[in-house]
Amino acid sequence: MQLNLTGHHVEITDALRQYVQKKLERVERHFDKVSNTHVILSVDNVRHKAEATVNMSGNNIFAENTEDDMYAAIDGLMDKLDRQVTKHKQKITDHHKGRNEFPTEE
Repeated sequence: MQLNLTGHHVEITDALRQYVQKKLERVERHFDKVSNTHVILSVDNVRHKAEATVNMSGNNIFAENTEDDMYAAIDGLMDKLDRQVTKHKQKITDHHKGRNEFPTEE
């Protein structure tokens, strides 16, 4: 997976980059067909905002979160992404494998 990390009015440190990469591993665990992710971290006065666009096979997922702390904003963002990715995975999974659509009478 390719990760693009951008900062608006905030410097992207190695600690922030590693933290985002570590949190994105959870999303990759649930759905391994993620091609690239673009994360934007920004600061407006005292509000820290994290937003991400995840490109995966069949869909693009967008989420954003705003908190007083950047790490809390990243945590909330990853929770939202994780929920959306698992929902997408459930949608594309065929839940009717092995069942006959029309039962045969014998």
